[in-house]
Amino acid sequence: MGKAGFSWKRLFGITKAKRKVSRKTGIPLTKSGRQRKIGKIVTGGKGCLVTLIMMILIFGSVFTTILYAYTTK
Repeated sequence: MGKAGFSWKRLFGITKAKRKVSRKTGIPLTKSGRQRKIGKIVTGGKGCLVTLIMMILIFGSVFTTILYAYTTK
């Protein structure tokens, strides 16, 4: 542990420059970072997209059932 290999990118400051750009713009430069950011935007930063979809489906089915019950009277 603690053994960092040699990196040309670190030597020439590319890593630091990329980090600065990412922090200034607020857009991650890595694929996984962008995916995490999009996931947080979609779910509001709380939980999983699957949970959100399930809540929408449950609410929709309850709403449809109530609407159907009132329209058939």
